Amino acid sequence: MKTPAIFVAHGAPPLLDDARWMSELNAWARALPAPRAVLMLSAHWEERPITLGATTTMPLVYDFYGFPARYYEQRYPAPGAPELAKRIHETLEPVERVVDEPARGLDHGAYVPLVAMYPKADVPTLQVSLPSMDPTELFSLGQRLAPLRDEGVLILGSGNIIHNLHSYAWGKHEVEPFAWAVRFETLAKEFLIKRNDQPLVNYEALGRDAVLSAPTPDHYLPLLYVLGSGKADDEVTFPVEGFDGG
Repeated sequence: MKTPAIFVAHGAPPLLDDARWMSELNAWARALPAPRAVLMLSAHWEERPITLGATTTMPLVYDFYGFPARYYEQRYPAPGAPELAKRIHETLEPVERVVDEPARGLDHGAYVPLVAMYPKADVPTLQVSLPSMDPTELFSLGQRLAPLRDEGVLILGSGNIIHNLHSYAWGKHEVEPFAWAVRFETLAKEFLIKRNDQPLVNYEALGRDAVLSAPTPDHYLPLLYVLGSGKADDEVTFPVEGFDGG
């Protein structure tokens, strides 16, 4: 049985204090088949050529500023996944260059959801860089990595379908979601359920709602990496839903 491919909204480190969010992600992980390893692509590591993070346990990357000290004390000593790194080299090369960055730990887009999902930090984890801002490239990368799902690898993209920090209602969590955000999420869900991939790949052509929802592509693109790794017979589900800050 192939391992699922999933997309999570990671938010900021304070989500680690959100009991509801933590419990929702933990319940989701417990409902999934236990993965042999996690292959993580986060919105917060952009590097070309395709780069693989540490294959041994390394300190986390605290790529955020101005938060209370406790968030810089978070630890997540997940085992590395050297065999998975080897398989990615075999899968992507020699068509595409893949390099290693052995000292690069998990960034907050990677470890924040993993702390909730696998709190024991006992699942080997490898982070792969976001190599391009081209949606077609990210979809293609997911397609090429899809066979790893048959080997027990959980393909995990971490970003947000809607990520507009200029419109975010800072400090106001319980506010009505913006109409454009609701419309774009609803449309995206319809395409996902129908497995109609190309409109999501070419999302900027979907109009103003799409542009407002993803004014920069970095948080949206991990969805395309996951989408590319999908199969025609995959069941699409939405275990965790909701809006924050509009």
